[in-house]
Amino acid sequence: MNFFLIAGEPSGDRLGAALMAGLRQLLPDAGFAGIGGPAMQAGGLQSLFAMEELSVMGIAEIAPKYFHLKRRIRESAEAVLAAGPAALITIDSPDFCLRVAKLVKAARPDLPVVHYVAPSVWAWRPGRAQKMARVVDHVLALLPFEPPYMQAAGMSCDFTGHPVVSEPEASPAAAQAFRARHGIGAEAPLLAVLPGSRRGEIARLLPPFGETIAALQADLPDLRLVLPTPGYLEETVRAATAGWAVAPLILAAPDVATRTAAFAAADAALAASGTVSLELAAQNCPMVIAYDMAPLTLWLMRRMVQIDTVTLVNLVSQTRVVPEFIGKDCRAGLVAPALLALLTSGAAAQQAAMALTMERLGRGGEPPGLRAARSVLGFISRGRISG
Repeated sequence: MNFFLIAGEPSGDRLGAALMAGLRQLLPDAGFAGIGGPAMQAGGLQSLFAMEELSVMGIAEIAPKYFHLKRRIRESAEAVLAAGPAALITIDSPDFCLRVAKLVKAARPDLPVVHYVAPSVWAWRPGRAQKMARVVDHVLALLPFEPPYMQAAGMSCDFTGHPVVSEPEASPAAAQAFRARHGIGAEAPLLAVLPGSRRGEIARLLPPFGETIAALQADLPDLRLVLPTPGYLEETVRAATAGWAVAPLILAAPDVATRTAAFAAADAALAASGTVSLELAAQNCPMVIAYDMAPLTLWLMRRMVQIDTVTLVNLVSQTRVVPEFIGKDCRAGLVAPALLALLTSGAAAQQAAMALTMERLGRGGEPPGLRAARSVLGFISRGRISG
């Protein structure tokens, strides 16, 4: 049984790799084709083209690449049809993936389409679920409250757990070893800086992040920084942080053990909005979320948003303990005091919320990648029976 998978950014690449491993565990002769990054390629997928081409977000960011992306959509759909897989599995990146699925369904209405990561219709644009149901048959949800939204729109959906719960928790010894390896004293305040994995995020967030670091350093002269980044952004990040008041330790394409050890070693994090908040929670690292985007994209988002927080730890734990600074609030004068409070006064409320979040996302249960694989194969089996 062969599968065609499409992932468009690093988080999707990790999801896809875990799903591929789960499918191979249940179906040893499973084959894979599609689009993915280093993790999926390490699992045996030969990517149709570089996944980084799809790592764009927002109207202002996508517009200049419109014709290139449109050509890639057509090429991807043609590759799916030529491969004739048991299922097309699209992973997040809905602007690209669902357009590919639309072309595939038009040519092969019988081909099962599975989408991994339910759209956040509980947050904004609830009509996306009905639109997605035109081309998607089955959804794999990361959050426990999402299946009813997908089922109401006419798709089957399983909560398969969030992959962050299957990542190992770094031990205190691993955290101490990380500090020692990089010459960071046990008492030095260490801040993890996480500006995202898209070029647009890096360009927009590193300037205010740098100003925030300068403000913090005035109060914390021993401040140290660690900044993990995808390998393809290393040169950009190094250039953008060259003039910072504190030189960051840049980890280019760190493996899981190094990344989790860095988070566990950090006293707090300054992070972009996204799934990284869950990765930090898994390592019990308190955080402040700061995010900005192109003015037009931000204006449209604010008009459509239906929730009062964008941070997944706040949403899953049903608290609002993680501070967030979005849009015009993403500036040093607001962000630095919130970080200083975390670094000097502790974060008991955040730690309780993070523990609850991990419990609700499935920590201690079957690995999400394997649960997702069972869901995919179960859906395909049901389809064959009903057909």
